[in-house]
Amino acid sequence: MKKTWFSVGQILLTLIVVVIAAAVLWKLVDYYMFAPWTRDGHVRADVIQVAPDVSGLITEVKVVDNQQVKRGDVLFVIDQARYTLALRNAEATAQQRRATLDQARREDARNRVLGNLVAREVVEETQSRVETATAALADAQVAIDTARLNLQRTVIVSPVDGYLNDRAPRVGEYIAAGRPVLSVVDMHSFRVDGYFEETKLHGIDIGQPVDIKVMGEPNVLRGHVLSIVAAIEDRDRQQSQNLLPNVNPAFSWVRLAQRIPVRVALDEIPADFRLIAGRTATVSVRGIGPSIGRSNPASDAAAASAPGASSGASTTGAAIVGTAPSSATHTASGASQ
Repeated sequence: MKKTWFSVGQILLTLIVVVIAAAVLWKLVDYYMFAPWTRDGHVRADVIQVAPDVSGLITEVKVVDNQQVKRGDVLFVIDQARYTLALRNAEATAQQRRATLDQARREDARNRVLGNLVAREVVEETQSRVETATAALADAQVAIDTARLNLQRTVIVSPVDGYLNDRAPRVGEYIAAGRPVLSVVDMHSFRVDGYFEETKLHGIDIGQPVDIKVMGEPNVLRGHVLSIVAAIEDRDRQQSQNLLPNVNPAFSWVRLAQRIPVRVALDEIPADFRLIAGRTATVSVRGIGPSIGRSNPASDAAAASAPGASSGASTTGAAIVGTAPSSATHTASGASQ
């Protein structure tokens, strides 16, 4: 009798172990293959390259490396002497042409008063000189505006609120027009770009809430899906010289799931949170993916399936956003995260 009860106990224990193992296996499969989360992505921000509109020597620098600036703050000043002289020259030219116009108008007015005493062709010539002098004065005025604009452009200001790069210009450097001198990271453009496997896009919709765990930061950021890219590069197809499709004939039996960029907008950022473009973070679609902060998926899945565990336990999670991993980190089924 005891042997019978012992055998029944062994069978029941074996069944319990099998059920728990199956539940853990299913949780792992769901976690790695179907849950819309990824460790592949980046914190991103718009970087504006500041290039002067005029050339010259830098005579004054108002900022230092990595400084926070506001829109309109002076960054540096280009030597203004040459552009001041250009403005004075344009003003002198305009004054000369204004005198010429005044003389032409007086002659035209005098000829009109004389009436028939002056030949018609002489009257037409004076009228033509007035029109020519008027156009020349207008051209001189444009030259003044251009010279004044160039003088104003010698003072380089920040186009946005943000942070400078780690190399501000130095006094005495010569900079050319149109060549970037420094860059400013727009502090209002921070976002997260997550790269999800194409097999997991079914769980991602525009506007869905997202949890973001930046690597090295204890707090979790909240955001929402802003957009999903409409196209990615097809590396198996190229365009031949005769404009016909050239498809790569080599095909491996292992097909890797491609990564689709998904842009996530940040809803709120704590004041003490340090956002740096390029940092890696974990991104998870809330309510569907695994929970952020889950350090051991296997143990959590086992705990969730064990007797007494809450059936309503959250399975929402997060993934770290980082640089795109190499193909060696993917599996054929797309289970690698």
